[in-house]
Amino acid sequence: MACLLEAPLRISVLSEVTATSRHYVDRLFDPDPQKVLQGVIDMKNAVIGNNKQKANLIVLGALPRLLYLLQQSSSSLQLRTECAVVLGSLAMGTENNIKSLVDCHIIPILLQGLLCTDLIFIEACLRCLRTVFISPVTPVQLLYTDPTVIPHLMFLLSNSQRTQEYITQVFSHCCKTPEHQTVLFNHGAIQKISPMLFSPSYKVRMQALKCFSVLAYENTQVSATLVNVLVDGELLTQVFVKMMQRDQPVEMQLTAAKCLTYMCRAGAIKTDDSCVVLKTLPCLVRMCSKEHLLEERVEGAETLAYLIEPDVELQRIASTTDHLVSMLADYFKYPSSVSAITDIKRLDHDLKHAHELRQAAFKLYASLGSNDEDIRKKITETENMMDRIVSGLSESSIKVRLAAVRCLHSLSRSVQQLRTSFHDHAVWKPLMKLLQNAPDEVLVMASSTLCNLLLEFSPSKEPILESGVIDLLCSLTQRESPALRLNGIWALMNMAFQADQKVKVEIVRCLGTEQLFRLLSDPDTNVLMKTLGLLRNLLSTRPHIDQIMSSNGKQLMQAVTLILEAEHGIEVKEQTLCILANIADGNTAKDLLMTNDDMLQKIKYYMGHTNVKLQLAATFCISNLIWNEEDGSQERQDKLREMGFVDLLHKLTQSSDPNLSDRAKTALQQYLA
Repeated sequence: MACLLEAPLRISVLSEVTATSRHYVDRLFDPDPQKVLQGVIDMKNAVIGNNKQKANLIVLGALPRLLYLLQQSSSSLQLRTECAVVLGSLAMGTENNIKSLVDCHIIPILLQGLLCTDLIFIEACLRCLRTVFISPVTPVQLLYTDPTVIPHLMFLLSNSQRTQEYITQVFSHCCKTPEHQTVLFNHGAIQKISPMLFSPSYKVRMQALKCFSVLAYENTQVSATLVNVLVDGELLTQVFVKMMQRDQPVEMQLTAAKCLTYMCRAGAIKTDDSCVVLKTLPCLVRMCSKEHLLEERVEGAETLAYLIEPDVELQRIASTTDHLVSMLADYFKYPSSVSAITDIKRLDHDLKHAHELRQAAFKLYASLGSNDEDIRKKITETENMMDRIVSGLSESSIKVRLAAVRCLHSLSRSVQQLRTSFHDHAVWKPLMKLLQNAPDEVLVMASSTLCNLLLEFSPSKEPILESGVIDLLCSLTQRESPALRLNGIWALMNMAFQADQKVKVEIVRCLGTEQLFRLLSDPDTNVLMKTLGLLRNLLSTRPHIDQIMSSNGKQLMQAVTLILEAEHGIEVKEQTLCILANIADGNTAKDLLMTNDDMLQKIKYYMGHTNVKLQLAATFCISNLIWNEEDGSQERQDKLREMGFVDLLHKLTQSSDPNLSDRAKTALQQYLA
């Protein structure tokens, strides 16, 4: 019987809660303003910390009435303020609450409220705005819709510590794009916010610091300005350095380190500046130690990875600071079974977020190992590191997979690692698996790593070839993303280097002449250069040259003609002439050149070009065509003499460039032999 009572009991409890909530909403419509005020105050007390009550009130239509009362000039200031407070409390509930508030146009209503002269009301509106804007579901663009809003917020900054705290927090949460940075910068954000770094309120100092970090991120203009700012006679960079001292709260140390990191990456501070080498870098390494909270360790590692990413000297310094490489290994063991975390909530939080530690460790390892061979060796020799990377490639979190493949890519730049660790752990297998149906961001990094694994000295090259990778790479060359097209053709180029004839034929078959033509007219010069590199590698060794030219000669000669006639840079033309030199080295393929007077005239033109690289490549072509020891050399020599090539070679022997002069002399000797 008890089971039968369960449902009616629930219904009665729900109706009771709804009835109570309905009572709060009904009181908002009372004709007596005092009763309305008391109703709002009671509502405020009822919703504090009670998400269920908040949801009920929203469902019952409290929002439109509260917003109406807040806007009415006939409402008392106290009532309008209490309405703003209740709305702020409702905003502290779930994301659905925020969506409901935004849908009711709370943001423009609160921004309008800021035009009032009463400070307490302004602070209540700002507190509510702050709560709404820090939610990830609020469109930040709503702050920038009306161009009068930002200047007015700047004007309100100096009113009180609360206005400073709330407004800077709104700025730092709503500054997401370079355009946002420019708007805030142009309205004097730096000058207005700088003095707040000396505020007696820690919250104000912290929000000001956070604001500077988002303003400086990847912004040359802001960073160059910040580096020259004086606050109370002290340079802003020195203020940040003081905020990184160990006696400051960790949050402050980290944010100050981020400010200096972003200024350094934007080129405003040199990488060898003492505030970077002796202060920022050690501070960030310190944040990676296990005495810090999970989120501090994550932020510390990710910021450090960003700081050292482009600079080999900083990578070397970081790798030898506080045993960082081995310290990061702890990121994979967290939380351990003997964890010192006694707070169950904290333990639950950390278990849910432990993947963020792994992601951060992979990112930092990737930055550390991006240039220096010794650091890469140190990383791969860290306990179970290669196994961890292999596991990371198949994690459920896309961010961890991306960070793991980034780390693998960084280590794959090492010849030694390709020959040892990569081979021992057969990393090509999970990498190939990752390349199936991965998002573009992962695909770019994974295919870039694959390019390195396909280099001639890599033991992984053979098993990858046998796994049917050619189809996959050819499909990458057809993608919209230039980075994917580049990696696809680059990998094919590496694969074709000194490859068997069977592999070369398969590449040509799979890629097809149509796609080859498309790649040779690709708007991205890098893609074009790698396609030419692929052709050079395909057209090497005489039997291969002759076979490929016998089946695709006409199309390839057409492609070469198009490139030589188009507006391309020196490097592109040089590669194309080198392809012609390879064709000229074939046994039967050279006939395609000798019977093409138009092409021979082009070669002649480039022999007389002003650029030595092009002259050298063109002279190579002729040298290969007239080489004595080959059948038909006499006829070829006679024809080229008639076309004026011998006179041109005599001229080139006088070249001031020794390589060109020697090449011309070698070619002329074929006539004398």
